[in-house]
Amino acid sequence: MVGYTLPRPNLISFTRVQHLEVSGVTLLNSPKFHLVPDECEDVLIKDVTIRAPEHAANTDAIDPSACDNVMITNCTLDVGDDDVAIKAGRRVSGRDFASQNITVTGCIFLHGHGMSIGSETAGGVRQVTVENCTFRDTENGLRIKSDVKRGGLVEDIVYRNISMMNVSPAITFTCYYMNNSASDNPSAGKGSVTGEAGDKMPMYRHIRVSNVWATCPRGAGMILGLAGNSTENSISDVQFDDVHIASETGLVVQNAGGVRFKDSSILAEQGEAVMANHAEVTGLASGK
Repeated sequence: MVGYTLPRPNLISFTRVQHLEVSGVTLLNSPKFHLVPDECEDVLIKDVTIRAPEHAANTDAIDPSACDNVMITNCTLDVGDDDVAIKAGRRVSGRDFASQNITVTGCIFLHGHGMSIGSETAGGVRQVTVENCTFRDTENGLRIKSDVKRGGLVEDIVYRNISMMNVSPAITFTCYYMNNSASDNPSAGKGSVTGEAGDKMPMYRHIRVSNVWATCPRGAGMILGLAGNSTENSISDVQFDDVHIASETGLVVQNAGGVRFKDSSILAEQGEAVMANHAEVTGLASGK
């Protein structure tokens, strides 16, 4: 049952380990998450293959949680949930951000829910780079997800040199995560996204996406910030450079500021390239 994780163990967990290396291993069919470094420092995960059935609930591949200085490289990930999920559910003593200085490079993402940050971001996430990766038949591509009960600051995120084929959607940055996957917000494009202000408000800023090519059989994606005066800057300063997406429908942008496109295109078979609502979007003409 999706979300019913308590009775099911992770396959491998490391807690407060320094100078950790996991390399050259294959992990298969975990009952829940496969590989979980928790509050670790100086972590190298390389040449690792992780596989689980496509629809096996909550079988995340690699979930660095509250970790500092992590390199995930040359891995093949094919699971039933997040292929990589960077989590920060709590503060860590001595750090302004629980999860920081994380690089994911040269990886192949197959079935699964893609490259995620969240949904737990209350401890803060910063300085994440995802580069030189390939996505094929993945349910999500690049995703930042949280909500008003477990959110925090996510900043200085870089995605570059990414190829995605048959991925839906390519981009999801949402402050309104509803524990479902490709349709994080069932009202996307139809109205405002709202949330009650609290002490765990999600905020995403300083995000750079460059040299990305994607084909999406459904929507290009969504950027969904929270509505209301107290949450109007929940998503800001997002720049797309040389990003090209071909999709059935365009990109939904709601309650976000400073979303900029340069030398980019969204080729939507139906409707407009960008559907903006209470959002500042520049550099990409409306329409196909």
